[in-house]
Amino acid sequence: MQLPLLALAMASFGIGTTEFVIMGLLPEVAADLGVTIPAAGMLVTGYALGVVIGAPILAIATNPLPRKATLMVLASVFVVGNFLCAIAPDYWLLMGARVVTAFCHGAFFGIGAVVAASLVPPNQRASAIALMFAGLTLANVLGVPLGTALGQALGWRSTFWAVVLIGILAVSAIALWVPRDIPHAAGNILREFGVLKRPQVLITMLISVVASANLFVVFTYIAPLLREVTGLAPHTVTYVLLLFGVGITIGNILGGRLADWRLMPSLMGIFVGLAAILVVMVFASPFPALTVPTVFVWSILVFAVVAPIQTRAVDSAVGAPNLASTLNQGAFNLGNAAGAWIGGAAIALGASYADLPWMGATLSLVALGLCMVSQAIERREGRLAAVTDAACEEC
Repeated sequence: MQLPLLALAMASFGIGTTEFVIMGLLPEVAADLGVTIPAAGMLVTGYALGVVIGAPILAIATNPLPRKATLMVLASVFVVGNFLCAIAPDYWLLMGARVVTAFCHGAFFGIGAVVAASLVPPNQRASAIALMFAGLTLANVLGVPLGTALGQALGWRSTFWAVVLIGILAVSAIALWVPRDIPHAAGNILREFGVLKRPQVLITMLISVVASANLFVVFTYIAPLLREVTGLAPHTVTYVLLLFGVGITIGNILGGRLADWRLMPSLMGIFVGLAAILVVMVFASPFPALTVPTVFVWSILVFAVVAPIQTRAVDSAVGAPNLASTLNQGAFNLGNAAGAWIGGAAIALGASYADLPWMGATLSLVALGLCMVSQAIERREGRLAAVTDAACEEC
């Protein structure tokens, strides 16, 4: 089962690179297109909103298709979108191309996570999902730093041309390695939207929104923060992004293992750690020797939440795992958009880049509170189920 997971990871590598590399190239894109850095930051928001809009539309449109065919269609949309990014002549056409690219994102990760989980025994589902998302983390280890360096050396458009090539390779890998006989009950997906009436599903998606906003309120502006506050040179920022990618790779693996062990307690502990390290980042950011290790620890924690939340979304949506997994990707990216917008609005109102980690720490605590609410509801439902079972036995 490693080759199908490798094919999914390859596609997630390309998608992750095109999503995150724009953060490292914000100064270059802004200068080339004649816009401000906060305006260029809206390219992150536009992409994220494209995921939010595209996820349910493509979940409905592709529901009758076999899972392998669906994944190939979505990966092909990704290739076309990045081609349009590479040739976009101005800011608004680039924004439109980013949105087209984003349309495949939520549905691919949502359906891909369910496919990955179906390829392994039940007690390894979170680890399989984490393995698929390893492509996303590897994008931050290699794709983002190399894409940033390539864009700085040859122009930001060259990065998108490279991502087009990655996308073509991913489509080929899916065609060769992903099995055709993946179980899929193509029921009435519109009826499956009834899963959104379940409190646990809604709370899990809200946790996704807040957790992702917690990342993007800082990460969207990580390049100008490291350049202007910490005082790092552009090429040094590339190395810090490489270190960030190593950290989220570790965090992704760690999160998968913790989710297979004790999901909700682990998730709450991670959010406590995130709040603490972001407070440390506020005071460490003027000092390179402190900032670099702080960013590394932050990167481990910030991505350790992904596999647990995605697993929780699938587990809480019994009967509609594909829809819930896909919509949860939309929730993650709604958080991406919200975080990028909050950070940009704060900067436009006079906040400094060094103030952004305060916002991230606050959002971490909000996510922690939501986890506590979710666990309280779960315990109450468990008690009610126990009482009901006892009454049935007496009958």
